[in-house]
Order: sequence, then structure tokens, then C-alpha cells
Amino acid sequence: MIVETEGLTKRYGSTTVLAGLDLKVAEGSVLALLGPNGAGKTTTIRILSTLTRPDAGSARIAGHDVVREAAAVRGVISLTGQYAAVDEEQTGRENLVMIARLRRSTRSAARARAAELLERVDLVDAADRRVRTYSGGMRRRLDLAMSLVAPPRLLFLDEPTTGLDPVSRTTMWDAIGDLVRDGVTIFLTTQYLEEADRLADRIVVLHNGGVVADGTADALKNSVGGTRLDLVFESAEDALRAQAVIGGVVDEVVVSVASDGSAVHLHRVLDDLLVARVRPARVSTHRPTLDDVFTTLTAVAA
Repeated sequence: MIVETEGLTKRYGSTTVLAGLDLKVAEGSVLALLGPNGAGKTTTIRILSTLTRPDAGSARIAGHDVVREAAAVRGVISLTGQYAAVDEEQTGRENLVMIARLRRSTRSAARARAAELLERVDLVDAADRRVRTYSGGMRRRLDLAMSLVAPPRLLFLDEPTTGLDPVSRTTMWDAIGDLVRDGVTIFLTTQYLEEADRLADRIVVLHNGGVVADGTADALKNSVGGTRLDLVFESAEDALRAQAVIGGVVDEVVVSVASDGSAVHLHRVLDDLLVARVRPARVSTHRPTLDDVFTTLTAVAA
């Protein structure tokens, strides 16, 4: 495990942000930390990246205690925060060379690393433009590249695509996917459930300072219900007649029936309705999404 926390607690005045958080993250995996605003996501990252001290509990990164061995922790991690930390008056290339030189690379090594990273985050064409001319998505990609100047074992990404348009978000996802294939462990917080669904091996949902769910995306979806068929009828009367035949729950002109998602079950339902002389106007299959999971779990834990 590259990340291990036990009883991690943090308070700000009378407000408890983290209430005994226990987490373990396997090296080479992607963990997505979800939760409503104020759930403790950013505080968790700040503690694990040695920027904030916990009030109680312990946390270790690659075997190093984040309080007693902060320097060793910083040697294996990198952090991309919620806001791009770039110098707008320098070019993209100059930003990267600067970081490499601060890490004691030679000039030639710094230029070579900058060129490599500019290609990785698809900024070669904009490399020699001042960053103040960059779009939001370009700045975020440059910020990510700056976090990779010294290749980390563990990369913290705190809401890396917030505010980006769909194209920029997809480009960031592709860059993150490349890092995962290189073996970098990703610890991700996000407000975009689609992002967690696409990137994460494991999802942890925080609420009121604690973990309310932990598992794969599929396992969490299954925890709030299986696949259902939604059959739409022309009238509420037809919907009630259909319910008498196939069961399920009626909501005005829609009948929702639990399903295993198979074509066999769909055919059986439609055949039963055909015999009863009541036909749906439309049929759709609905499988729980992470939005359903998030809404259900945070409502239960409220």
C-alpha cells in the first residue's frame, strides 16, 4: 500500500472536517475520492501531501509518516491543486525548464525534460507562447506537466478538470490515463462522477468527515439497485393495466420493472404485455449511475 491512513482527524474550530478517516491505496492504482463540498476531500489531500498537519490519527506515504518524515514523503509525491500554479509571464517551455532547474537539473536536461512533457500534454504548438495567452484547459495541462518534472510514484490531483470544457476535460483524462499506464499511482478528488467512473479503479465516498462507501464503480452502482426496464404507455390507465400483468412500480404513465438486463427478460415482458393487449409506446433500460450512488449514499448519511 502506498497510502495508509488510520483514524485521521482534522478540526477547524468547532467544525470536524475529518472524523477518523481510514484509507488504503495500492500502488499503481487510481483512487477517486468523492463527496459533497465540505466533505473533507481537499483536507485529506493537504494532510497526505504534508501541507496540513492532522489533529489526530496517522498517515503514511510509501512507508513514511507524513508528519515525522515529511521530506521523505515529498520525495515520492507530486500535487496538482485546484488552481493552476503557473507563471503567466513565462512561456510554457520556460515554466517547465524553471521547475527542472529548481530541482537541480542541468540546462540541457531541463530543456529535454520540458520538451518531453510538452509533447505528453499536447502543448508542443503552444510551447513558446506566454501562458497568459493560454486557455483554461491549456493551463491545467501545463500545471499537470509541471507536477511531472520529477516523475512521482504518487500524484495527487485535486479536482483537476473543474471548469474545463468537455474537449479539454477529455484531453486531461487521456494524459492521466498515460500516467496510469506508466505505473504512477493517482489519488484523485473530483466533482465529476463521469470522471471517477472513467478513471478510477476504486471509489471512496466521503460524507460528514467519514467514509460512507468504498468499492469499484460497478459494485457501488449495484449497491443502490440493479438494472430496470422503464416502459412508457400512452395513458395512466394503460400503465395500471400493464402493472397488473408484469408488476413493478407505476409513476403516471411509466412502469418500472426490475430486470437482469438480458434480452430474454425484455422479450418475456413484451410477450406478456402483447397477450394482455397492452403495448408500451417506448421501452428503455436504466442501470444505476454514479449520480444515483452519490445521491443515495449522501442522503442516507445526512
